[in-house]
Amino acid sequence: MYKPIYAFKGAPETGKTMEVAPGVHWLRMPLPFKLNHINLWLLKDGAGWTIIDTGIKTEEVKKAWREIFFEKKISDTCVKKIIVTHFHPDHIGLAGWLKERFCAPVYITLTEWAFSRMQFLETQESSRTSHQAFYHSIGFDSDLMKLTHKRMGRYATIVSPIPQSIVRISDGDNIEINGESWSVIIGKGHAPEQATLFNNDAKILISGDQVLPRISPNISVVPSEPEGNPLKLFLTSLDSFRSLPEDTLVLPSHDWPFLNLIERLDDLSTHHQERLEKTLEICSRSVTGMEILRGLFERELDDHQLFFAVGESLAHVNYLLSKKMLKRDTDKSGVYWFCS
Repeated sequence: MYKPIYAFKGAPETGKTMEVAPGVHWLRMPLPFKLNHINLWLLKDGAGWTIIDTGIKTEEVKKAWREIFFEKKISDTCVKKIIVTHFHPDHIGLAGWLKERFCAPVYITLTEWAFSRMQFLETQESSRTSHQAFYHSIGFDSDLMKLTHKRMGRYATIVSPIPQSIVRISDGDNIEINGESWSVIIGKGHAPEQATLFNNDAKILISGDQVLPRISPNISVVPSEPEGNPLKLFLTSLDSFRSLPEDTLVLPSHDWPFLNLIERLDDLSTHHQERLEKTLEICSRSVTGMEILRGLFERELDDHQLFFAVGESLAHVNYLLSKKMLKRDTDKSGVYWFCS
């Protein structure tokens, strides 16, 4: 049975930092969700600093950043780079705000930047057709359809304006920070082209949301790509991390830094295989997407968790469809029915 081997006890308070390796500082910022925090990283970089991920756009997080600027004596010329792992609001939310303050370049993969720009420009009206068709097809009733309206165009309210120019990073690139080389390893599935960073000399992996110690990152099919197969992308990209040293210190975006990376990769693969088997079991008779969701997620879900669960359920469905282990039919009203 897998259990994470945590490297530290406790976590930094909001507005404070904790040094986890020479020149590598851990920050923890609040989130207004059930998963109530994100880990960010501040790396010494010569006479200045490199920021990795930024937190969501709230006044509370801005206040915490200001406290850290004061604690670390970070002046308006001290930040050399802002690196964003992926486009989700808790990671890119204040990148524009920080860039404006420090005039520092934002490093991000091209796909994640493009997605963030696209999401920032989305409105309720521009999202309506794709969202309504997507959620209707999986069996949302009228009450649930009302919830989708609250999510349309919401992205722009929880991120600062997305930077108009970036420094593109790609798989295999090396970024120099404080005279040390950090290699970019791309992870897929949770986000289209998520950047993680590995320092071979220090044996440190900043894993973003790609590898978390206790929960699986959300792997979701989304309205903009209803036929996507993110679970295949995720499981395949886990192999990119298997060559890293077994004693690598993993710095994830949620929970706590941990050590047993290779064991965790195996555990993540096993977890999703079990969920695939459960999905097939649920589909022993013809069922809708909502019935699959209720079979996979038996606990009560709040509205935020519900939409994650929808995407997660469909990720397993689409994986099985691609393997021809499920078939999909459409009824007269446009609702999908799945059967193994």
